[in-house]
Amino acid sequence: MNFLDKFNNSKNIRFDLFKKTFEICKKRKLKIIVETGTSRGKKKFYFFNQHNWKDGMSTIMFAEYVGNMNGHLHTCDISNTNIEAAKKFTTKFSNYITYNVNDSVFFLTNFVGKIDLLYLDSLDGHNPVLASNHQLEEVKNSFKKLDYDSLVLLDDKGTKTNLSINFLLKNKFQILHETKYQVLLSKNNIE
Repeated sequence: MNFLDKFNNSKNIRFDLFKKTFEICKKRKLKIIVETGTSRGKKKFYFFNQHNWKDGMSTIMFAEYVGNMNGHLHTCDISNTNIEAAKKFTTKFSNYITYNVNDSVFFLTNFVGKIDLLYLDSLDGHNPVLASNHQLEEVKNSFKKLDYDSLVLLDDKGTKTNLSINFLLKNKFQILHETKYQVLLSKNNIE
């Protein structure tokens, strides 16, 4: 998974857990990624987008992973502007990506198919109560699409994850890895 090397940037504070997540995905042959909250990039000079390391760059990392593994990424954001920015970053892998402009809860409720890796990073965490309730609804609406080997990666620990972690733990998920920013869970605790 040499493609990850270019994302190992000191500003990419989420890199280590993304790397661990991809290693587990590869071992388990997980190929279907569903992401809520698309990487936005950073606007510069009105028309040029560049990597925004504070944003984590999840969408482009997921795109490269599914491109290398012959998988598929479903990325969802309520903002068309964010989706269009992500399309620019992921053009090379667009055959492996479905871009969705929608409310994430509605999207996950209507998603058809199994989810191998669920990455939840929608709704900014400025209001922890609202963000935590939103993420809990995302988890509940995708829960039946996850199986024993599926992974759930929750972003913005402590602002969005306050309810979803407990829900997953009560439903036989276990924490595999945890950082200051993210939590990775699965029913299968073998990496």
